[in-house]
Amino acid sequence: MQQGQESTVATSSANDDSATYIHHGTPAFRRTNLALFAAGFATFGLLYCVQPLMPEFSHDYGVSAAVSALSLSLTTGVLAFAMLFAGALSDAWGRKSVMVASLLSSALLVLVTAMMPNWPALLVVRTLLGLTLSGLPAVAMTYLGEEMDVESIGLGMGLYISGSAVGGMGGRLITGVLTDFFGWRFGVGVVGVIGVLAGLIFWRALPPSRHFVVQPLRWRVVLGRFTGMFRDRGLPWLFVEGFLLLGAFVTVYNYLGYRLLAPPYNLSQAVVGLIFGIYLVGTFSSAWMGHLAGQLGRRKVLWTAFALMLVGVVLTMMQPLWLIMLGIVAVTFGFFGGHSIVSSWVGRRAGAAKAQASSVYLFCYYMGSSIAGASGGLFYASHGWNGVALFVGALVLAGLLIALRLFRLAPLVNVATPPTPMSKGAMP
Repeated sequence: MQQGQESTVATSSANDDSATYIHHGTPAFRRTNLALFAAGFATFGLLYCVQPLMPEFSHDYGVSAAVSALSLSLTTGVLAFAMLFAGALSDAWGRKSVMVASLLSSALLVLVTAMMPNWPALLVVRTLLGLTLSGLPAVAMTYLGEEMDVESIGLGMGLYISGSAVGGMGGRLITGVLTDFFGWRFGVGVVGVIGVLAGLIFWRALPPSRHFVVQPLRWRVVLGRFTGMFRDRGLPWLFVEGFLLLGAFVTVYNYLGYRLLAPPYNLSQAVVGLIFGIYLVGTFSSAWMGHLAGQLGRRKVLWTAFALMLVGVVLTMMQPLWLIMLGIVAVTFGFFGGHSIVSSWVGRRAGAAKAQASSVYLFCYYMGSSIAGASGGLFYASHGWNGVALFVGALVLAGLLIALRLFRLAPLVNVATPPTPMSKGAMP
């Protein structure tokens, strides 16, 4: 009898504990999804809103294409470093407080960007933006993992991904189109206002943490957690793949506007901005190629993503506009599919070090955007678009060779693939 009572008490305790998590279909679930969709939309809109404006910066401030690219590269470079430590700060200060401060301060910095009178001041603000932005993507998935019921977390992550993808595309579209009619400062200001509104929605809608436990900062312990993963035969190569994927992808979009605004195409800034709608291809390819990799094996599918990107880069070197657009579609399709495969593969091989592997992957991922995105401007200045295409082609070819090397990597046995924060919290 006593044993039966103890069993009943244990079951009741488990049910009570389960009830504290956020479940699908509840008001808390709807509030959480609204909050994280708004956060994802704002974060990546604020980050990438300057990408279609680089030709405008060159014109207004008298800087080269490579220098203009610093408006994005400095932000992503600082973001890459800051994301290594943002999670540790949230352990001490709380998940929601870090995310709210990150989102609102970032939106205000974008508003300030629209008022910068000179190029050095604009770069200072964009550098600070990389620091403030790091608090949301690094912590959002940790919050979901702590607060959501295990059967509901997939949908929650999916809506955050959707917000991130739509935000990354929307920020570019808004500034690209509005610049043609009202100037780039107005376009950036509109994105900043949207960011503030999204931050307020996030603040009000997101339920407070119920499973967060304060952990004091011990930087020596935090740094020590990053070392073990480099003994794995696959993880370091996967980190390099992340660098090459985003580096190649961002470089193409950084300098595409310069080519299409110039003769013989002479497209308007609004039309060039609309080209970022091709990002919608990624919402299909990431899911489709990720599923295909799950069925056939990641090592058997990853190389095809890089091969498709390589074909796309070659097509962008052609003269007909429709072939250039087809090439951009191929590059975009391959990038999103490759990122989906690599990020999930990192999560699978990392095991217990999943959080640390996520941080390192994101670091390499955004450093690819920062370093390659800026370096591409040097090739554009010396050899025009063909120089950029050859540079990107070299990055993609290196990724293809690494993917073929990973084809021979011994698979892990009896390891379930966990949810991967890096694939959910990092959009280009």
